[in-house]
Amino acid sequence: MSRVLLDTSGYSAFMRGDGVIKEALQTAEAVYLNPIVLGELRTGFLRGRTREKNEERLIRFLSSSRVSVIAVDDETAERYAVILNGLWTAGTPIPTNDIWIAASAMQYGLTVITTDAHFLTIPQILVAHTSTSK
Repeated sequence: MSRVLLDTSGYSAFMRGDGVIKEALQTAEAVYLNPIVLGELRTGFLRGRTREKNEERLIRFLSSSRVSVIAVDDETAERYAVILNGLWTAGTPIPTNDIWIAASAMQYGLTVITTDAHFLTIPQILVAHTSTSK
């Protein structure tokens, strides 16, 4: 697993000190997020008590030379449609934002780092899932 897409739950677990996710990120060649993840994170920051601290931590994280934000574009939308159609056919819906995250992973050939098990229902992507450590 050399190139990974960190989803919102994965980022949050990493910031809480999850050892499995920390190791996965440290051994990854490159770490990516997409604008959907950033939007979910920033929504959480707005609703929390430590907004400034969380924003500063995110900015530091994003400033790493190994971390990049990838685009969501027409190609992502095509993959979104394929994934959503497959989930509808299988009767296994998941949250819409997570389908966009999965579509980005599919588009760029990235493994999703997450604590959300529903990513495992998407056959078009690779997933490194860890249960939350609370």
